[in-house]
Amino acid sequence: MERKWNKSSLMGWQFVALPSALILLFSFYPMFQSLLLSFQSGKGTVYHYVGIDNYIRLFSDPMFKQAVFNTLLYLIVQVPIMLLLGLVIAHLLNNPKLRFKGFYRTAIFLPCVTSLVSYAVLFKSIFAVDGILNKMLLSMHVIQEPIAWLMDPIWARVVIIAAITWRWTGYNMIFYLSAMQNIDPSIYEAASIDGASKTRQFFSITVPMLKPIILFTAIISTNGTLQLFDEVVNITKGGPGNATMTISQYIYNLSFVYTPNFGYAATVSYAIVVMVAVLALFQLKLGGEKR
Repeated sequence: MERKWNKSSLMGWQFVALPSALILLFSFYPMFQSLLLSFQSGKGTVYHYVGIDNYIRLFSDPMFKQAVFNTLLYLIVQVPIMLLLGLVIAHLLNNPKLRFKGFYRTAIFLPCVTSLVSYAVLFKSIFAVDGILNKMLLSMHVIQEPIAWLMDPIWARVVIIAAITWRWTGYNMIFYLSAMQNIDPSIYEAASIDGASKTRQFFSITVPMLKPIILFTAIISTNGTLQLFDEVVNITKGGPGNATMTISQYIYNLSFVYTPNFGYAATVSYAIVVMVAVLALFQLKLGGEKR
């Protein structure tokens, strides 16, 4: 019996050995190397150990503070809007009497599978000075002259938030819709018999039962927003005047745009790791998760 157990155990390790080795090689090893790199500084491939000087530099770096401010602004404004929209849309599409549900679900989810670069270019053209949005507003006499959406710090941030919301709302909607379809219809029938309105059922039944899914989407949305890169680079290039630059774009600039400093870039990247971990723990605590 012992010999048979050993053979089966060995067979199991044969299956997981190669994937485990690949994960260690391509995930954990680069993470460990980047952590070591964050304690070094230099140009090109010539580095020297500087201890925690890179981490101290973070607190006095105005560019880093601007990038953190912009990223947290996107997080605070965009993530709640996106999650709420996804929840409401999923609730509407879960109506069994709704016709063409397949079409609506596909149309709302379609932005998620659109190329990041192509949809960013699309938004850039829509919000250009001579773009379709300004032409429409001018024809409706809402504005007297074209708005330079991407040249104004506030409006540029609004465009970035709108772009992220357009792309990722459908992604969260799919999670909510799948969870709603697993809720027993008899629960709603019992609530209707007791006189609960549709609104009361939504807030007293649907939302509480979706709590784990809402927590999950909040965490992955927070993680994604803190690593926001493609939209900013392709729509505004971080401008005007670094008003839309994110932490990920700042890491890219430190590595490939400014004088290369991979040590400090690695330090900034670990600032994202810390922020993601802290916010995830906060969300788990807020969600009442004990494990």
